[in-house]
Amino acid sequence: MSSDPGDVFRAFEDELADSPPSAKLVTKVLAHEGQLTQSQLAEETMLSKRTTRYALSELEEAGVVTSEVSFMDARQSLYSTVTTDE
Repeated sequence: MSSDPGDVFRAFEDELADSPPSAKLVTKVLAHEGQLTQSQLAEETMLSKRTTRYALSELEEAGVVTSEVSFMDARQSLYSTVTTDE
């Protein structure tokens, strides 16, 4: 498990304010579960892969989520919430 989902929402309150509900759900799941692939996120959130992909692109652009190449499968990216040290 990663950090407390509430901490992530407080840290990125402004960035998430105008985000669609799907992006907020993706953020909450990532904060709770840690690193996940797009497919894993779609399964966990029960969102379509297209909606998940859109939410991830919005969150990456806002600086809430980062991605890195998966060492298990270089064709996939692992997504996680940005950690903030206050």
